[in-house]
Amino acid sequence: MLKHIPNILTIIRFILIPIILFFIFTGNYICAFIFFSLSGITDILDGGIARKYHLVSTFGKLMDPLADKLTQISVLASLVFKNIIPFWILIIVILKEFIMIIGASFLYGKDVVVYSKWFGKLATVLFYLAIVLSFINTQFQFTGFWAHLDLGLYCIALTATVFSLVMYVKYLYKDGFIDKSDLKKEKQEVVIKRKNKT
Repeated sequence: MLKHIPNILTIIRFILIPIILFFIFTGNYICAFIFFSLSGITDILDGGIARKYHLVSTFGKLMDPLADKLTQISVLASLVFKNIIPFWILIIVILKEFIMIIGASFLYGKDVVVYSKWFGKLATVLFYLAIVLSFINTQFQFTGFWAHLDLGLYCIALTATVFSLVMYVKYLYKDGFIDKSDLKKEKQEVVIKRKNKT
């Protein structure tokens, strides 16, 4: 039974997404905060149990990050729709994820394990805190400094996100996850195709 717990927790995070969105769209930001926090707790437990008891599975490796990103993007999208946060925050996050997907497809089929780094985790935590602040600010209608604190935290989170993307690319290239010879071959193939066209 223990071996299934991480995957069950991942599935629970998928189930929590529509519940969180329901409370956002109905204006119950306290309940949205509670279930969003529950989602974060299941994420921590999921990873902790899987690593401690060596229960990492193919399902977990694929679905765990998908649950995280789907939760983050769907919640951000709903906050944009409710005019709580600006649209450009969502655009930057989606572009970052799109680039990561391209990178993952490039590495598909290679004997590569891309593990999480501290800067990636930092960006995730900052976004979590910013979203929580948005829930609290909207529910209690804070003014002054507190009313703009979440936006400031979003900016810091976006900076961390862009930084993490740059660092991941750097580590992939530096540590040999990206085969430099493959890149050279691709450049040569492009040059040859251009010559053939002319």
